[in-house]
Order: sequence, then C-alpha cells, then structure tokens
Amino acid sequence: MATTVRTQATKPPARRIPMDPTRKTALVAGIFYLITFVSIPTLALYGAVENHRDWILSSGSRTGVLVGGFLEVIVALAGIGTAVTLYPVVKRQNEGVALGFVTTRVLEAGMIFTGVVSLLSLLTLRQDLGGAAGANAASLVTTAASHVAIYKWTFLLSQSLMPVINALLLGSLMYRSRLVPRVIPVLGLIGAPILLASVITTLFRTDHQITVLALGFLPVAAWEFSLGVWLAVKGFRPCPITAEIAVEARGRHQVPERQLAQTPAG
Repeated sequence: MATTVRTQATKPPARRIPMDPTRKTALVAGIFYLITFVSIPTLALYGAVENHRDWILSSGSRTGVLVGGFLEVIVALAGIGTAVTLYPVVKRQNEGVALGFVTTRVLEAGMIFTGVVSLLSLLTLRQDLGGAAGANAASLVTTAASHVAIYKWTFLLSQSLMPVINALLLGSLMYRSRLVPRVIPVLGLIGAPILLASVITTLFRTDHQITVLALGFLPVAAWEFSLGVWLAVKGFRPCPITAEIAVEARGRHQVPERQLAQTPAG
C-alpha cells in the first residue's frame, strides 16, 4: 500500500524591515522631548522646602526633595538628548544655529544641576546640623533661605529663560526646513517673546514669580509638547533635508556592492 506523504512548504521567517534612520532619529528626539515634562511634579514636591523657612530644623520627610532632584536631573539630561539627537539633521539647514541650540541645551542643563545641588545640600545640613544640640537655629534658617534663593534664580535662568532661546533657535530651523508642520514651530516662535517678557517682569516683581511666568510658559510648553508628540508619532515630514539624507544613505549601501563587483575573482 503506497502512502503519500504530503509536506507543507515552510515559509522562511519574514525579516523585520529596519527602521529608516531619519524615523529613528525623530522617534528618539520625540521621546526625549516628552521626558522633559517629568519635572512638572517638582512644583509640589519642593513646596515644603520653598514655603517653610524652618524646614531645615524640622524632622519631616525628605522624599519630596530627593524625588524632585532626581526628576530634574532626568530633565537636564533629556534636554541635552534632544539637541544632540536633532543636531545631525537640523545642521543641514543651518549648522551655526544648530550648534547654538546644542550649546544652550548644555548650558540649561548645567544651571539645572546647580539648582538641584543647592537643594540637595540642604538635606546634608539638615541631617548633620538640623537636630544637633546647640545648633544655631537662626543661622541655619538663613543658610537654608539662601540655598532656596539660589534654586529659584537658577530656575528662572535655566527653565524659564533658556527655553526662550531654545524656541527661537530650533523653532526657526524647524520652520524653514519644514521637517514638521509649520504650525508647531510657530507656537514656539510666538511663545518665546511672551515668555521672555514674563522672565523680565519676574526680575522686577519676584513676589509674583509663579503667576507671571505661568502666562509665558503655556505657549512654549505647547510648542515643546506638540513637537515631541509629532516626532515620536509621525516623524519628520518629507522635505529636501530628508531627501538628502535618504540619497546619502542609499549611496553608502551601494558603495560596498560596487567595490565587490570591481574586485577580480581569485
């Protein structure tokens, strides 16, 4: 009795199509931009330190300061990440402006670190001297107030003033290159002067710092958030810059093939 064995042809596993380099760049930059928003809770986390002058003498929780400092460190590093990731792309529009954007991001991160250190140092003073017998309470309170003042001024310069320069630099690059819909960089270009006016006003009206800055933060925050979402979800729009990158990428892949074809057989 003959038996027929029917074999089913097995299909080779489908190979994953590699992500386009420009799409990968946009995705990473978008994620970095969205990460920069994790510092929003610090407004509440630092409340006990900023609003209670004798916090350094108390025995309450220090978790808020530690978590807030950690979040701001993440924001500083993510800010650098946005500039470094986008630089190879936006430098094709204007290398000088693109380099300026990287520089302002690094400067912003440095000032953020300064503010974080000023608050974290209060934890050391509180632990070592806050509850010590014979400690000079008045001098400790004065020292704590000076550290908080340093944080507030570095916040004004780093996370209030520097976003103005960032929006003007990157916004102009994105608007001219059309890497994203023009309405997105327009938000930054419109919001930057408003935030700058808020910062200048705050310099002369520190008693209304949060209220005044909030007016300028909204359009700039909308610009950065919408840019992050667009880059992460959609990527760069087709434009001369992306076409140039694609041509260069194809050229790099074709060079080894031409060299192989010209190599004489052994």
